[in-house]
Parts: sequence; C-alpha cells; structure tokens
Amino acid sequence: MVSFPTLASLLCLVLLPTISSPATASFTCTSPGTCDAIIDYTLPNATSFNALKKLFNLKNLRSLLGVNNLPVDIPPNQELPANHTIKIPFPCLCRNGTGIANKRPTYTVIAGDFLSHIVSDIFGGLFTVQELQAVNNISNPDLIQPGDKLWIPLPCSCDDVEGEKVVHYGRLVTAGSTIDDIAQQYNVSQDTLLRLNRLASPRELLAGSVLDVPLKACQSMVSNTSLDYPLLVPNDTYIFTAANCVKCKCDAANNWALQCQPSQIKSSLWKTCPSMQCQGLDNFYIGNVTSSDCNSTACTYAGYSNQTIFTASTPLTCPADGNSASGLRTWTWRWNIILAAIHLVLLSASYLR
Repeated sequence: MVSFPTLASLLCLVLLPTISSPATASFTCTSPGTCDAIIDYTLPNATSFNALKKLFNLKNLRSLLGVNNLPVDIPPNQELPANHTIKIPFPCLCRNGTGIANKRPTYTVIAGDFLSHIVSDIFGGLFTVQELQAVNNISNPDLIQPGDKLWIPLPCSCDDVEGEKVVHYGRLVTAGSTIDDIAQQYNVSQDTLLRLNRLASPRELLAGSVLDVPLKACQSMVSNTSLDYPLLVPNDTYIFTAANCVKCKCDAANNWALQCQPSQIKSSLWKTCPSMQCQGLDNFYIGNVTSSDCNSTACTYAGYSNQTIFTASTPLTCPADGNSASGLRTWTWRWNIILAAIHLVLLSASYLR
C-alpha cells in the first residue's frame, strides 16, 4: 500500500505543470527610458473599478477601461467578481537591463501586513518577495511598519521587438496554456516569446508565471515632435490623448490604422480643445471622411503641442477584393504614391538603357 506522504508527493509531481508559480524576475529591458506597459491582474476578491484604480494608483479610470476595451461610461463603483482577470496599465522604467513599474503603483502598509502576504494575497504573485525587498531596500522583512510606502515592482519592458515599437504585456499564464496557443492569439512567433522570456523550450512555461508578450500597435501619423510620441495603441484598446481632447482606438481589422476622433471630454490642459480641422476643406475634422466611396480622404490625428492639435489628410482606398459594401476600408498611408514613384524609376531606368 502506498503511504499518504508518498501518495501526496506523487500528486504534487503530476500537478506541478499546472500549479501557480510567481514571476521569477523582471522582464529584460536594454533600452534605458520609460514607456507604457500592461499586466494581467487576477482579483483575489470581488472589487470595484474604483478600488482597482486606487490600488494601482491610476490617474484616471479611463485608462483602465480603455486598455480593457470597456465602455467609458461604466459606473466607477461597479463590481467585478473574485478570480476575474483584468488588464492593468502602468508606467514602465527600464534600467540596469531590466524593467519594473516606474515608482507607481505604491502600496501603503497596514497593521498585520507582511511581505509575502502583500506579494501573494494583494498583488497575486506578479513579482517576488525578493524583488519587493530589493527595490525598497528592505534588509529585514520583519521590520516593515504601518504607514510605510512600498514601491511595487511590476515586471515590464520598453524594448523594441524585431525593429518595431510594441507595447509589452505581462500575460498571466493559465493552466493548460501553451507557447503555441499564446503565440497564435497575439500574432507573435514562438521563437520571439521564448527569447523574450528566456525560455529554452516551450516545456519551461509554467502556469501562474507572467509572460512578456509584445503587442503590435496600430500605425499612426503622429510625428516624433508630438508630446504623445510614440502613440502606441494595441489592438482592441483605446486611449485618450492630446490632453483628453482626442480618443484613439486600434482595430486590426482596419488594416492596423489608428482611428481617432474628438473625445467630448474636458481637456486637462486647455479651457477648450484647440481646432481639429484638416486644411483644404470646410467642416473637415479629425475622424471625418470625405465620402463613403473608394479613394476618399480621412482627416487623421497627427499629434499635439502645448498650443496646437495637429491633423493630416490621409488617402483611403477600398480593400483589394472591392468589398466596399462591408464598410471595411484599407488605410494605405500613401502607398499608391510610393508605388507610382517606383514604376517611374523603373521605366526611366529601362529607357536609359
């Protein structure tokens, strides 16, 4: 007969691939600087959107709703059930080859708190006790006091991936997930996921760990002189920019073109939002299209300064299959002009021969 301790040991070995395992280290981040990042958070108890905003020190509720693609008019006190997983936006700091949350969020210690409780029960094992000690210079974990403010080291990165700017997303690995499943879900290669997460093989993926997943962002006309450059909005998310005057969303089905429009929200910088009109046509503003036909023009958002919101007129064409009735258009971003120029160069070269 198998003794109970032996049976328990065998069960632990069988269940090992699916048990929770905390994050083992911050993400690799070799480009010094700051950026915006996202991480999964599983609620230990039922809680409200407002409570999440407070726990993660979010500046406004809109950023939480936008990254989860939820309606902006959701009541702040609406509750989410326990064990629900929600995405949390936060600022990332890259230094010394790793990335952690940039001094936000912080957590204020209350009576009865201890480090492993804060890590596991409050922040769901998104980082380790050792990481929490290191960033807060805590040599003795038994000496934390009520009122102490702890810097919460959420893992993140600001690195480009394969030469492209991305938003790094700390995805919680659920039991039964595979590298192949996650790679297909987020349109990234398995090799990229393995390399970013320093995994030698797909078999090293552990349930409960936080996987660095690079999210592709929609293309935009925002220049590097804009105060919100680079404006990185991943698929199925939206943000408010230009001091809250402009709302931009990303939809991969729209050929990864950023779609922006006036937000109708009070500006955080101006008494009234500056003009968002595109030059050349009357009553042609950000989000407007000249017609519903093919080969029309859109007025697009191009960034902002302390005084101005910039706009650009962008040509649109119908999809290659000509299915204009579906309402889907391909945002070509001047490819027709580029292709025409290439043809002219080739013709000139042939003539000179």
